[in-house]
Amino acid sequence: MSTERRAPLDRARVADTALALLNEVGLDGLTLRAIARELDVKAPALYWHFKDKQALLDEMATAMYRRMVADVGPAPGGTWQERLRATHHGLRAALLAHRDGARVFSGSRFTGTDHAVQMEDTLRVFTAAGFTLAEAVRATSTAYAYTVGFVIEEQGVRPLPGERREGYDLEERARLLADFPLSAAAGPEIFTDYDRHFEEGLELVICGIAARYGHA
Repeated sequence: MSTERRAPLDRARVADTALALLNEVGLDGLTLRAIARELDVKAPALYWHFKDKQALLDEMATAMYRRMVADVGPAPGGTWQERLRATHHGLRAALLAHRDGARVFSGSRFTGTDHAVQMEDTLRVFTAAGFTLAEAVRATSTAYAYTVGFVIEEQGVRPLPGERREGYDLEERARLLADFPLSAAAGPEIFTDYDRHFEEGLELVICGIAARYGHA
């Protein structure tokens, strides 16, 4: 008889298992039944911890956030621009670490208050720079929406690093759009070099915030 003892089934273990399975099956294939099989338990056991899939996604997003903070370290000081750059480069890296990571994160509700530590500090940086609280919230929310939206689109083409979905061949796209030369030529600007495009887009957001609120 085996004397090996399995780790207790708790929310953290279920979320970690779900994140690992996510890279194999994607968000659409991630079911409580599939996670239960991976954990070698019956599906009803998971309902003791999560009432439905959205509750599990909330916990997964929270786990992703905690990993991001652990990887990135404390939020940097300096200007509000430097804070946005560091925060959102870190967020993008965390989302890209998982297939459909941005879709999991989008619309999820954190299950703890861990995020409030960084949020409070970021809002303090903005208000110290002269932003009203409303302006600071709008600025940070816009940068967040840009990052999550960018990665959703990026992962629609490249689910994981090194993968590329069928239907995004640039030469084939150029042939199909031969009658629309500017649209055809735009392909590489849309579907390649995502690191550079993210960087440029984030700078556009930062410049827009400075121009709109006058806090350069």
